[in-house]
Amino acid sequence: MTEYRDYQDADWQAICQIHDRARPDELLGSCDPRGFVPIEQDEEAEDLKRHKKFVACEDDKVVGFVGVDEDYLAWLYVDPDYYGHGIGRELLRIGVREIGEGAWTIALEGNKKAIALYESEGFRKVSRFEGDNNGYPCTCLKLKRAA
Repeated sequence: MTEYRDYQDADWQAICQIHDRARPDELLGSCDPRGFVPIEQDEEAEDLKRHKKFVACEDDKVVGFVGVDEDYLAWLYVDPDYYGHGIGRELLRIGVREIGEGAWTIALEGNKKAIALYESEGFRKVSRFEGDNNGYPCTCLKLKRAA
């Protein structure tokens, strides 16, 4: 049974590993895979450390996490071994409950599974823009949850 709880400092290595295992899937079809950087080598790691986080656990093993920053759902990753178990959906719902109305996020345009998940939970595309992933171009979508 999956347990969801507040992040604890002892979870840091686990969420880094989850990010690093899942990030290549996120980039697939969206950005040159050479743009992958392990989270602890990425400037965004400092942002992640500051954000409020929640984790999903299976038998005390952290298998997913979500991070929020005010009304921005900034991070949502699930260990690939746990894809398809509803963990990402529940973490998304936890993040939305934490944020309240006006939640928004950014997704890579080629990340069709993530976009479908967000849309199934009430998010809608509000803009499309060109971005940069560690020196490699990518197209991003801003999605916002209808109030």
